[in-house]
Amino acid sequence: MGRRSLPKIQGDLDLSRHFYLLEDFAAKERPWNPELLFHRNAPLELEIGSGKGLFIRNAAIQSQNHDFIGIEIAYRYALTSAAQLSKRNINNAIMVNGDAARILHEIVPDNSLHAIHVYFPDPWWKKAHKKRRILRQDVVIRIEQTLQTGGKFHFWTDVEEYYLTTLELLKQTTKLCGPFPVQETEASDDMDYRTHFERRTRLHEKPVYRTYFVKSEE
Repeated sequence: MGRRSLPKIQGDLDLSRHFYLLEDFAAKERPWNPELLFHRNAPLELEIGSGKGLFIRNAAIQSQNHDFIGIEIAYRYALTSAAQLSKRNINNAIMVNGDAARILHEIVPDNSLHAIHVYFPDPWWKKAHKKRRILRQDVVIRIEQTLQTGGKFHFWTDVEEYYLTTLELLKQTTKLCGPFPVQETEASDDMDYRTHFERRTRLHEKPVYRTYFVKSEE
């Protein structure tokens, strides 16, 4: 099943409230400050690899007392996701175009995130390319460091090998509690599917491996 083309962005759509580049937060005049971005102090959730933005849109609508930042490395997808947020006047979510690993390492402070979501990341199938996976040792260490006590790390994939190796990596390199299972009813209690990729996977009746971890008090 092929991917649908991205929708065209209306020329008069104002994206200044919803679309940012990584460089915007590296600049001294506009540091990473969620209170300035959202004009309030609320629990902050981060999605790594937002794709077309289905999860961040629905999550922001259904959890309006939380704020959401989506990170997408592909410019066109990040722009499209931001346009969908703007079109719907969703003011508790923004998109950032950039490398999530750099953002976690260089910009996001420790103990600042209520939750981190990673859904169906690129598996980089070839052995020589697996070092490019987003869930590698340095990144999962930063995930633990940036989560607040009680914060959750959600990870879903359709690749069993990626799932199992990530669970082992988390066990070896972090003190996060888990893995905790996510039941099918829990996975779809607030939306039929969380991402467009999950929709395609389920239409093909392929398994989805779901789990989450929790940062406990040290």
